[in-house]
Amino acid sequence: MNLFADLRALVVAELTAMTSEGALPPGLDFANVAVEPPRDPAHGDMATNAAMVLAKPAGLAPRAIADALAARLARDPRIKEAAVAGPGFLNLRLSDLVWQKIIHAALTQGADFGRSSLGAGRKVNVEFVSANPTGPMHVGHVRGAVVGDALSNLLAFSGHIVTREYYINDAGAQVDVLARSAYERYREANGLSPEIREGLYPGDYLIPVGEALKARFGDSLLNQPEEVWLMQIREIATELMMAEIRGDLAALGVRMDVYSSEKALYGTGQIESAINSLRDAGLIYEGVLEPPKGKTPEDWEPRIQTLFRSTAHGDDVDRPVMKSDGSWTYFAPDIAYHFDKVNRGFDELIDIFGADHAGYVKRMKAAVSALSGGRVPLDIKLIQLVKLYKNGEPFKMSKRAGTFVTLRDVVEQAGADVTRFMMLTRKNDVALDFDFAKVLEQSKDNPVFYVQYANARINSVLRKAAEAGIDVSDATLAAADLSILTHPAEIDMAQAIAEFPREIEIAARGNEPHRIAFYLYELASEFHGLWNKGNDETTLRFVQDDKATTQAKIALARATGVVISNGLAILGVKPVEEMR
Repeated sequence: MNLFADLRALVVAELTAMTSEGALPPGLDFANVAVEPPRDPAHGDMATNAAMVLAKPAGLAPRAIADALAARLARDPRIKEAAVAGPGFLNLRLSDLVWQKIIHAALTQGADFGRSSLGAGRKVNVEFVSANPTGPMHVGHVRGAVVGDALSNLLAFSGHIVTREYYINDAGAQVDVLARSAYERYREANGLSPEIREGLYPGDYLIPVGEALKARFGDSLLNQPEEVWLMQIREIATELMMAEIRGDLAALGVRMDVYSSEKALYGTGQIESAINSLRDAGLIYEGVLEPPKGKTPEDWEPRIQTLFRSTAHGDDVDRPVMKSDGSWTYFAPDIAYHFDKVNRGFDELIDIFGADHAGYVKRMKAAVSALSGGRVPLDIKLIQLVKLYKNGEPFKMSKRAGTFVTLRDVVEQAGADVTRFMMLTRKNDVALDFDFAKVLEQSKDNPVFYVQYANARINSVLRKAAEAGIDVSDATLAAADLSILTHPAEIDMAQAIAEFPREIEIAARGNEPHRIAFYLYELASEFHGLWNKGNDETTLRFVQDDKATTQAKIALARATGVVISNGLAILGVKPVEEMR
């Protein structure tokens, strides 16, 4: 039940009727007519911009449209008052029955409350994490993993068919470095001193890989030239690292539907096919690029390259896809990989990249636009850095990883649920500070505690009522006399609940899962405020002397709990029933 959508439908129906009756000219476009909360709650429960956006195309004064529309809307039993303000703003106050029905809807719909058909079954591919398989995941991957997983949950909840995908970067020079690093740990497993020279991966995480190589090969690869062992050790080490990465993701509560390999694109014709598709569209040519910014003609060597005319699809410059020596650039397999996603029939692609990929955004969007004929949009979310602290001091690096704090370090210290929620307390393109002490403290300043505490309070009320012999099942609470709920604080709570379906659609349209974390904090704040008012005003307490009143008030609390549980499920966080 999306109350805002329902009332927008009412507004559009009345505008359509006004058109039929000649009060409005035919052919008006109602697409920009909105029904939203007013900027100032004192003005009403909702407001519509209908008169303001239609005045110019209708050739009428906005006030005239607003007055006529207000008179029509006031006839609907849901509308208590329709008041015109200023030059044509239309503010609406709704009857208490509307808010009481919201509570009923939350209780009867349960886990489906807030669910939307916005996506209409559109197929969306969300590619996230995609860490190089050269070591355990670090804290920078944590945020991208959480954002990607929560976004996938959000899109599924809003009616999309979602595929979570991990792109394994297993074809570049970094996997050769992995193999050489693993070989040194293999030598170590055979009793020799490893030579971890500059450029190799120094972390202790490769010690088990060396042991696994010894178990498989014994000492047969010792003193062998690199060409003998590089390929097979690279494959084995990559498999073992991917197993560790899967374990890291599982520890965070993240599962992938598809793992795609970059290496699998080479030698299969897929890269050639993608480039030929661009060639057939007249977008591949031989040419010379201008010197990069900061380079002068004296220190820039112009050379003929095979270029993708990405400027034809919004990029700043054309991009090389083949080097002058005939080998592919790094961009070419990425084009092929996205071509594969387009060919798999996705209606929308979403990539979640680290902030260091900012320069890749325009070229990748240009490639997808060209490969799909503009049919498939690509949204790229850049994840800014996470700065780790403990008691206000920078958190030390992980000895096991050698150079960084691992995902496991974070999850083991803070817990998966706390980690997930906190990673969504800032928009993805804003840097985030993560202090292990603060994220575990029990205070209003800790959003995850504040939301979980609200849920725990709700469950304590349910337990107390059940112990008193009061039926607090959802079916019974939904059938309670909700007309008892008329206090302004109770109506405010119901209004906060009514915001949830709207927030789902706003967040899904913008691919912004952090909005749900923000909303849950505001909802929890409203609930704690209602709880605290009950300390001074006994009529606001959830447990009263008579059963009917108690059930009605607990219905409001339980409806709040339904929304908290549904919102936390989108974030991938388990609701807490009792605080210890």
